Amino acid sequence: MVAAALLLCVIVFAVQTPIAQAQVYAGKPKLIVIVVIDQFRGDYLNRFHDEFKGRGFRLFTDQGAWFTNCYYDYANTKTAPGHATLGTGAYTDGHGIETNEWWDISRDATHKVSSVEDERYQLVDVPSNVIPANMPNAQPGALKYLVGSSPRNLRATTLGDELRLATQGKARVFGVSLKDRASILPSGQSANAAYWLEPSSGQFTTSTYYMEHLPEWARAFNAGPRRQQAAHEALADGTEQFFEQVGRMPAANSYELAFAQALIQNERLGQNGVTDEITISLSANDIEGHAFGPDSPQEHRMVLGLDHDLDAFFTWLDQNVGLKNVWVALSADHGVAPVPREAAELGISAAAVNMTEVDAAINDKLNARFSPAAKTAYLMPDPDLPYITLNKQAFETAKIDEKTAEDAVAALVSAVVAASGSKPAAELPVQHRLQPAPRVQAVYTRLQLAHAELPPTEWGRRIAHSYADHGNWFVMAMLDAYQIQGSSAGGTTHYSPWSYDRHVPLAFYGAPFVAGEYRDRVAPVDLAATFASLAGVNQPSASVGRVLTEAIKSASPAAIH
Repeated sequence: MVAAALLLCVIVFAVQTPIAQAQVYAGKPKLIVIVVIDQFRGDYLNRFHDEFKGRGFRLFTDQGAWFTNCYYDYANTKTAPGHATLGTGAYTDGHGIETNEWWDISRDATHKVSSVEDERYQLVDVPSNVIPANMPNAQPGALKYLVGSSPRNLRATTLGDELRLATQGKARVFGVSLKDRASILPSGQSANAAYWLEPSSGQFTTSTYYMEHLPEWARAFNAGPRRQQAAHEALADGTEQFFEQVGRMPAANSYELAFAQALIQNERLGQNGVTDEITISLSANDIEGHAFGPDSPQEHRMVLGLDHDLDAFFTWLDQNVGLKNVWVALSADHGVAPVPREAAELGISAAAVNMTEVDAAINDKLNARFSPAAKTAYLMPDPDLPYITLNKQAFETAKIDEKTAEDAVAALVSAVVAASGSKPAAELPVQHRLQPAPRVQAVYTRLQLAHAELPPTEWGRRIAHSYADHGNWFVMAMLDAYQIQGSSAGGTTHYSPWSYDRHVPLAFYGAPFVAGEYRDRVAPVDLAATFASLAGVNQPSASVGRVLTEAIKSASPAAIH
């Protein structure tokens, strides 16, 4: 009787308990496509929306789940960390990529190493005229050394890695970009391949981390007419500087998407019985954007050209895989600041700071304090905000410990930056608007970041999310909003914790998603978390993202088990 009663209780409990699976979408796609647009600020989709046509950006804004308030929650808004964040669902303190390149004197004391540079590997099937001296068949006068690339610095798995693990390697995962870091980092450690441009010729290449030679279809693409067509469209016929001259033009986007189509078709993505993935990072917007800024006619032309190219790509994808079988996401690796001169003309306190001059002035003051009779290089060359890297060996030779060294540099930064923009005193009051003065908002030492000695605020959290340790001593310097590292000659950049650098689009299209415009604050880390949940795989190893359940359909009754 007791057993029967217990059995009855179990049956009643099972009937009365709601099935959690009924609240989530239960299907799986043949292919996940992640489109990343380099330096595509989140407000562009609103600004240019009325001019979009077809199924380019409107696939997301009109037919997809579009999150208009997506912001990175860290302070080092650059290409490499942004792409790593999109793939891993983590920030720098989780995935280990803090900037595009950094000093690592354990590997090379003569130049910075890039986020994906890896001297253990070589580039694959590069044209004969660019084969370096360290590779077979090099021509006389060839470059001394050219290294390969890999995800060696990526300390977390990506969505693609988790798809590969969940299917025992059956899922096929690829990355495509003009830039090596933008194809490698979001794809992950176990990707079947990542492809990027050899910069002079414009041919796509990869590294021996992935394969010894390009597949036949990739060699055929490189040998075909598409590269010359892109150069012609960019008015750069016969160029030997493809990345610089063609990469900054709208033609580069259609060229890259054509390669992605060749990859999807020849690698049979979406036809393997499991969920495959491709990340396509479109670089042209960033190359153009640095030169002309977000408010330029060139940016307007670039966005509308990309809208046309995405329309053609999604139409092709529908015809060859079927959009009903595909999940698509759209985002960006970072935003961008307005050109300081243009913002200053409107009254914004915008300025460009020459950090090479600032570093030289700081170094002079360090010599005056620590080595008055010498001219020691206490700072590493080629400064790149938000980090100022100290010459660890120079300080250690002078028997100066890390805390003393970093505190000394941090104490100098604000005054030296302010002095860099000083002008002769004007007779007050003036009859015109004064030019904005450079100003430092905050400075933190590496030790402060390592020991979490940061403000208990949203600002402090962003700084904490920006930390990784590659053996350097450094300070992290934040200029005021709308003030950038650069020159008064023009152009702009991105690297800061300010909203314009952190604001990016986030949108989804596919069967699981409820179309609409969503205005709650979200973050790019939510992309990987959401796709992982829907695909039924583990979130990437360091993921801190949230599953965006507000934009996910409930399962149909047939999908409930």
